[in-house]
Amino acid sequence: MEIGLFPLELVLLPSERVPLHVFEDRYKELVSECLSQTSEFGLILETEEGIRDVGTRTGVLEVIHTFDDGRMNVLVEGHDRFRLVYETEGRSFRTAFVEPFEDEDEEASEAEVEAAMEVFRRLVRVAEADEIEEPADQEVALSFQLAARVDFGPELKQELLELRSERQRLVRLAELLERAVAGLAREREVRERASGNGKVTPH
Repeated sequence: MEIGLFPLELVLLPSERVPLHVFEDRYKELVSECLSQTSEFGLILETEEGIRDVGTRTGVLEVIHTFDDGRMNVLVEGHDRFRLVYETEGRSFRTAFVEPFEDEDEEASEAEVEAAMEVFRRLVRVAEADEIEEPADQEVALSFQLAARVDFGPELKQELLELRSERQRLVRLAELLERAVAGLAREREVRERASGNGKVTPH
């Protein structure tokens, strides 16, 4: 299937919602077309190394604000993943034929699910981010819902996006969350020592 592409230095996971500021004419055209046709576009990571092969079908949930010059602030949501087959031509915005990118049959065990949830809860406590709710959508992979609640940066999120089993994602996610917990704990220790005597004792 051919879809319009919106390359950004951003990774959108299934179920994740983010605001976008759309200012280039070609992408204003793309988003306007998706709004009028109730269709999706492909949000895909592009860096100095080029465009990636796996992206996320994306729908516009809400137009937050439209400016006089046509620029838009919109709220978008990640849906299914896709693999880019080849790019096509003919439109002002980039387009490509894509195919579904789906999981293989390797489910996570109850222990692996609980391990990921446990370290996620510890991260929320250490970060003092009680406003972050636990995932509740049974239709979306738990790994994607958890990862969407943490700012890992585009490269790590792309790595998770490209993993093809829930088990692989949850095991990797638990490692990343453990690293985040340790990092926040170190930062808190430094702040507490600095506030205590104005000095930090290096280890």
